[in-house]
Parts: sequence; C-alpha cells; structure tokens
Amino acid sequence: MKNTILLLLTMLTISCSSQVDEEIIEMDNEEVAVLGAGCFWCVEAVFTELIGVVSVTSGYTGGDVVNPTYQEVCSGQTGHVEVAKIIFDSTVISYQEILEVFWQTHNPTTLNKQGYDEGTQYRSAIFYTSEHQKEIAVHFKEQLNKSGAWENPIITEINPFGEFYHAEDYHQNYYALNGEKQYCKSVIQPKMEKFRKAFSDKLK
Repeated sequence: MKNTILLLLTMLTISCSSQVDEEIIEMDNEEVAVLGAGCFWCVEAVFTELIGVVSVTSGYTGGDVVNPTYQEVCSGQTGHVEVAKIIFDSTVISYQEILEVFWQTHNPTTLNKQGYDEGTQYRSAIFYTSEHQKEIAVHFKEQLNKSGAWENPIITEINPFGEFYHAEDYHQNYYALNGEKQYCKSVIQPKMEKFRKAFSDKLK
C-alpha cells in the first residue's frame, strides 16, 4: 500500500503543480490541515514527529454544539469529530504529504470506528481550509479507491473547515506525557512504531 500511495502522491504533485491558490499562501509559509482519524491522541502523536510540522492541537470540529466538552463529544450527540489541527511549513512538507501520512496511519474504510474506539467522534474526516486543499483531498481519495490500495472503499468525509474548539488541556501532547498508561502502550505505541518505520525519511 505504501508504494501505491507514494505513486499517487507523485501523480498528484505533478497534476497540481501548475495551479496556484492564493488561499494557501499564509504568513511564513504556514498552512493548516485539520484531520480526524480516530482518537486524537494517536493523530497528534503521529503528526508531532513529522518534519515541517510547527504545532499540533487536539480539538473538536464538525458538530453543532458550541464549545463542547470531551464528555459531550464522547456521547455522540454533538456531531463533532476528534481532530488534530496541524500547522505546518509548506516549504518543508506539502499538504499532499500530510495526507499521505493521514491515509496510511489509520483505516479510512471503517465507519465511525478505529480499532477498539467506536462512535461518530472517531470517523475518518478531512476538513479543508481552501479550495486547493479540497481539490487535492478529493482527487487523492478517488485515486486511492481506483488503485485498490484498500480492500474496501475509503469513506473519509471531506468537508469545509468550520469552528474549531480546543480540547481540554489534559488531552494536549497526551502520548508524550502519558506513555506509561495502558492505552498508550497497547494502541498508540504500536501505531507509532509502524509510522516511524514507514516514514523514517520524514521524521524530525
């Protein structure tokens, strides 16, 4: 699957290279990616180690309740997704490369479920911050489905980014601060080992 995604990434880079979208040009070349791929503890841990990533913040988006709490989001009644808001330097790592890591470090074919974590808050989702990001995400998803990289169809949602709510402080940098806890050892650590092996050339 890694080779398939890398090939598609190369194709996408070529196909999008001639297009310019002023919306993604921000001060100091910083761009924002907002991704949901299961528990935000896992997503944060992965992207924090990538070259070019300036910061990763765990939070909630995509729902209809203002300033939700973790307990409310976990109830499945707010419509929010647990996400990582990733600020990255687009001169060091591209949005396409961010999505490459995103799609390879979770299962985008399972509805509202990642491993033992179940609920709408764990759904696979991309929240684009510009039309350029939307175009890349939609095209990448289509090409992955055509390639058969996954046995089942990718069901990742691709939606415009709206209101973002910062998760409670104890969720931030969770893996780094709680590596001894059972969830970190049994769920996050194996994921991190696979990620580090697959993307050794993109680590800080």
